Amino acid sequence: MAKKSRKSVGTPATAALTAAGVAFTTHSYAHDPAAASYGEEAAEALGVAPDQVFKTLLADVDGTLTVAVVPVSGSLDLKALAAAVGGKRATMADPAAAERSTGYVLGGISPLGQRKRLRTVVDASAEGRPTVCVSAGRRGLEVELSPGDLVALTGAHLAPIARG
Repeated sequence: MAKKSRKSVGTPATAALTAAGVAFTTHSYAHDPAAASYGEEAAEALGVAPDQVFKTLLADVDGTLTVAVVPVSGSLDLKALAAAVGGKRATMADPAAAERSTGYVLGGISPLGQRKRLRTVVDASAEGRPTVCVSAGRRGLEVELSPGDLVALTGAHLAPIARG
């Protein structure tokens, strides 16, 4: 069972949320290094539907790193992401480049509190939900917040970028 906390737990993501005065809840769970999917593991540990937990992926769109936030129940549509930011071609970013740019490790990349602010797109399915969960900046730690706050704090825009 996941533990809930309203306190900051000391990641750049939670520090950014606290500094912004945004309401959020952290959820921690014991991460299993053998888990096939970090996002599905989080949804199961939190006891929530996989379409409420969003994964943070980095793509290279025409040479520019771009953050895509999509439900763990689906996958990123690279063509839709490129179109959403006015680009022509998107590929998944090199993992080392993603870690360098964000300051987070794979499986724990948060859309919040990144080392360098990157262009960000949140899947439109987040809109209308009371809350969504995203990585809080390390494996085994999620943060739950309103989609509006997520979009505002990341400077994101909403677009249909997920499939499945």
